[in-house]
Amino acid sequence: MKIVIIDGQGGKMGQSVIAQLKKSYPSLSVIAIGTNSIATSAMLKAGADAGATGENPVLVASRDADVIIGPIGIVIADSLLGEITPAMAEAIGKSRAYKILIPVNKCNHYVVGCENLTLTESIALVIKEVENLL
Repeated sequence: MKIVIIDGQGGKMGQSVIAQLKKSYPSLSVIAIGTNSIATSAMLKAGADAGATGENPVLVASRDADVIIGPIGIVIADSLLGEITPAMAEAIGKSRAYKILIPVNKCNHYVVGCENLTLTESIALVIKEVENLL
């Protein structure tokens, strides 16, 4: 199973997801794609098996990923303070991968019906969803 974690900014969300996935499933292969080098570095330090940075890695990884995990902004063009390009959002949105999107009510995006969970609580739900897929 090819699991791709996509994150931007400082990569804290992706870093936390990877750390928890690797803690629960050490042999699980996880690929980190950062929209910038800081995010990629943070996710690699958390234990990602491979990592890349920028638009093209998002486009390539989205083609054959089984699961894509990231903040909900990864499917919204120009989100994450402009780090998500329209091409990135389109590639992720069109991907046949199962998408686990973490609601983040920032940058003029609000997801109606989502509880205002802490990052830790949201990541626990992500891990549970991955567990259901395995």
